[in-house]
Amino acid sequence: MTNPLLEPSTLPFGLPPFATIQDSHYAEAVDAGLAEHLAEIQSIVDNPEPASFENTAVAMERSGRLLERAAASFFTLVSADASESIRELETELSPRFASHQDTVYLNRGLYERFAAIDTSGLDDESIRLVQEYLREFRQSGIQIDPADQEKLKSLNAELSRLGTEYGQRVKEAMKAAALVVDDATELAGLPADDIASAAEAARSAGHEGKYLLTLIQPSNQPALASLQNRELRRRLYEASIARGSDGGSLDVMELAKAMVRLRAEKATLLGFGNYAELVMDRQTAPDFASVQAMLNRLAPAAIRNADAEAGALAESAGHPLEAWDWAYYSSKVRRERYEVDEQLLRPYFELDRVLVDGVFFAAASLFGITFHERKDLGGYHPDVRVWEVRNEDGSELGLFLGDYYARDSKRGGAWMNSLLEQSALLGTKAVVINNLNISKPPAGEPTLLTLDEVRTTFHEFGHALHGLFSNVTYPRFSGTSVPRDFVEYPSQVNEMWIMWPEIIGNYARHYATGEPLPQDIIDRLNESKLWGEGFATTEYLGAALLDLAWHVLDVDGVPQDAQDFEAKALAAAGVAHSLIPPRYRTGYFQHIFAGDFYAAGYYSYIWSEVLDAETVDWFTENGGLLRRNGERFRSELLSRGNSRDPLESFRTLRGREASLEPLLKRRGLE
Repeated sequence: MTNPLLEPSTLPFGLPPFATIQDSHYAEAVDAGLAEHLAEIQSIVDNPEPASFENTAVAMERSGRLLERAAASFFTLVSADASESIRELETELSPRFASHQDTVYLNRGLYERFAAIDTSGLDDESIRLVQEYLREFRQSGIQIDPADQEKLKSLNAELSRLGTEYGQRVKEAMKAAALVVDDATELAGLPADDIASAAEAARSAGHEGKYLLTLIQPSNQPALASLQNRELRRRLYEASIARGSDGGSLDVMELAKAMVRLRAEKATLLGFGNYAELVMDRQTAPDFASVQAMLNRLAPAAIRNADAEAGALAESAGHPLEAWDWAYYSSKVRRERYEVDEQLLRPYFELDRVLVDGVFFAAASLFGITFHERKDLGGYHPDVRVWEVRNEDGSELGLFLGDYYARDSKRGGAWMNSLLEQSALLGTKAVVINNLNISKPPAGEPTLLTLDEVRTTFHEFGHALHGLFSNVTYPRFSGTSVPRDFVEYPSQVNEMWIMWPEIIGNYARHYATGEPLPQDIIDRLNESKLWGEGFATTEYLGAALLDLAWHVLDVDGVPQDAQDFEAKALAAAGVAHSLIPPRYRTGYFQHIFAGDFYAAGYYSYIWSEVLDAETVDWFTENGGLLRRNGERFRSELLSRGNSRDPLESFRTLRGREASLEPLLKRRGLE
C-alpha cells in the first residue's frame, strides 16, 4: 500500500491517519524526509541570488515538512505506544536524527547566508527569527574548527544512542519492578477500585487471581499512602528506588556516567566551563550561578520544614520512621489534623467529569473556547480520544487528543507533545496530545482520580493551551517552543483553577450520586495545602540539585561509583534526608538521561514556578476567572510562543519583573 506519511494528511487539521500507518512506513518516510530536507537546504545554499530574509530564513522555515510529519508521528508512538519494532527503529533512527541536526547547523554555507541577511525593515518576529537561527548555529558549534566539529558530531551521535538505550531500559525496569501480590488481604487500606485495577493488571500480565502493583516514574509510589501492610510498603519502596541500579540487564548507571562524560566533553569543545553552563546559555535564567543561588536559598528552609513534618509523623507512628512509612503517616496526620482523607475524595474525581466539567469548563470560562468530541477521528491507540477546539466565534482553533491510561507500551510520567504546530506561514493549526498514566479500571467501572492526578490533568492541559493558542508566523516559534525553564510556567498557572470555587463546584461531584463535594471538605483542603510541602520541596530540590551535580563535572571528574556520587552530591547540596529520596534518582531520571531536554535543566520547574506564583497573584488581584483576564493572558503570553523574549511577555502581563516572595509564601519557605 502507499505510505500515508509521504503526503500531507487529508484528515481534519492534518491529523495523521494512524489507522493506515504501519510500523514499516516510518523508516521509509524518515529516509525520504531526511533526503528531502537536505536537498531543500542545499537549494537554499546554492541560490545564486544574494541572501535575503525570504530566500533564506523563510525558505528554511518552509523546509523539512515531510521529515517533521514523519518524526512527530513516530516519536509520539515511541513515548505512548511503542511496539518492539518501534523500539528497534528508535535505536536505529535516533543517532540519524542527531547527525542530521549537525549536518544542518554545521553547514558553513547555510550559516553565511543567514549571517548576510539584512534585517532592516523587518518586523520584530522576523528579526528574532534570524537572530535565533544565528544563535543556534553558534550553540551547535559553527565557530569551532572542522576537526572539532567532526568530534562534536561523533559525541552527539553517541549521546543520542545512549539516551535512547537509557530510556528503553528505564521503561522496562519500571515494568519489571511491579510487585505481584498473592492475597488481597495484603492490600488492606488500598481503595477498592485500586485493588480491582491491580487484579486487572495482574490478569493482563499473566498472573490470574493475583494482584499487580505497578509503578509510576518518581521514587514515591501512590500506594505507599494507603497500604497498611508495612512489609509490603517496604518492598514497594525498595523496588522503586532500586530501579536501574541493581547491576542487572536493566542497570543504567554506566550509561548515565558515559553520557555525563560526553556532555562534559561537548561543553569543553563549545567553549563552556561545564555542561550546565552550556545549557544555561539557552535559557531565560541569566547564568548558572543565579540558578545555583536560588536553589541554595530554598534548600535549608525546605529541609527545616521536612524535619518538622518528620517529627509529627514519628509521633503519630509511635516507632522510628523509615522512608516507606512517610506517605502512610503523612496521610494519617493530615486526616487527624485537617479531617481530610484524600482516598475518600476519589469518588468525587471521576475522569470524565474532571476533564469535561473541570479542565474544559475552566478553559471555556476563561477563554471562551468550546470542545467538540470527534468520534469520527482516531488516534494511535483505542484509548485516545479526540476533540475539536473552537474559538468563541466558532472558528477552528485546533485538535486536542487525550490519552490518559497507563499501558505497557507507554513510558512513565505525564507529558504534552505536538503532532502539528500552528504557523501562519504554513497555514497550519495546532494538533496537541496530553498523555497521563492513570491505572485503567475494569470494563464498566469508573476511573476515579487522586487529587495528584487531578492536578496533573490540569497541569498538562496548561501545556496543551500553550500549543493551541499559538498565534505566530513561523513554526520555529510555535506554542511550547520556548526555553525549557519557561515551558512549565503556563502549565503551572493552569493548576490554579483546580480549587477555584466555580470550577471545583462544577466537576467535583460523586460519580454515583451526583452530589457535590461538601464545602467544608473544600475548606479543609485549602487549609491543609501547606501540609507536606516540606517533603514535596525537598524531594524536588534533591532531583534538581542532583541533576546539576552531574552536569558541572569535567571529563576527569566522572566518578566510578554513581550511587556513592549521588549520596555525596545530595549531602554537599544540603538536601540529603534519610527519609526523603530525590524525586528521581540516577537510575530512573529519564528527564535528564533519556535524551537531553531537561539535562542540567530540571531546575526549570521551580524557576518557572516563580513566574507562576506571580501570575496567580495577578489573576487574583484582577478578579480571577474573568474573560478579560483570560484574553490578556492569551494575547500577551500564551499566543506568543517564542516569537518574542518570553520574559518580555511575562513583564508585559505582570507589569514588572518577577519576585521570589510569592513562591516562598506558597511553599511555606519564608
